[in-house]
Amino acid sequence: MSHDHVHMPAETKDKRVAIAIWANGVLTLAQIGGGIFAGSLALIADALHNFSDMASLVIAFAAQKIARRPADAKMTFGYGRIEIVAALINYTTLIIIGIYLVYEGGMRIIDPPEVKGWWVVWLGGIALAVDALTALLTYSMHKDSVNIRALFLHNLSDALASVAVVIGGTLILLYDMRWVDPAITIGIAGYILYLGLTEIGGTIRTLMLGSPVDIDTDAVIVALSNIEGVIDLHHVHFWQMGEHDASLEAHVIIEESEWDQLENIKYRIKQALAQEFNISHSTLEFEHPDHMHKDAHTYGHG
Repeated sequence: MSHDHVHMPAETKDKRVAIAIWANGVLTLAQIGGGIFAGSLALIADALHNFSDMASLVIAFAAQKIARRPADAKMTFGYGRIEIVAALINYTTLIIIGIYLVYEGGMRIIDPPEVKGWWVVWLGGIALAVDALTALLTYSMHKDSVNIRALFLHNLSDALASVAVVIGGTLILLYDMRWVDPAITIGIAGYILYLGLTEIGGTIRTLMLGSPVDIDTDAVIVALSNIEGVIDLHHVHFWQMGEHDASLEAHVIIEESEWDQLENIKYRIKQALAQEFNISHSTLEFEHPDHMHKDAHTYGHG
């Protein structure tokens, strides 16, 4: 259950995110102006999505900086979870934008406006190039951080949206199919909603201190209970401080005859957690069988 990640230097990450911020900012302004001039809601939809990308990049950039701060008296767990908060903001933004675009697209299907196809094609092509660049910049970082993965999905959906915009502009030029523009807008919105709704659950789970999804918590308890000298565990908590940092807290009941081997038992428990379940941080409280909590629940403080 190991996690192998190639970690990129912080300075390189910062430079890549900064380039992506500037590229998306310029593109957003160009698409909004072009969309208004061309009468294309699809271009404006793509611009709004790009604007959300730029905002997400700024949030991610700030979150990365803050996350590197060491723990202090005010934040004894450190600042790493700010990236999880940033990811939640980004996914929520995606969902809000998606809902808005579905509404606007529906209204324009009822009464399709005049659309300048060439502007849509050219600006859509430029957007595709910028989106591809931004996705490339964030791809190599997205496996290390839920925050950056949210950005990568933003950029990937943007690139696909830009392809759809170019196709829509071409159809308008060739066949005057004005309804295609709002229809593509709704398609883009649907994909945005799909990405936001499928990814936001994991982020909320982490913020709610849910157990890591890739760890069988019952199997962990069984494995630790089978260690020589351990009678049982209760008041067990599993959570993640960051995306890849699984933690455990538990009360461990030790056999009376093994009480003098407490340090050895603790070592074996921590070794099993790290090697078998990739849990690197654990806080253990040991109980003598004569003084253990009665009728304690396995999970939680009940």
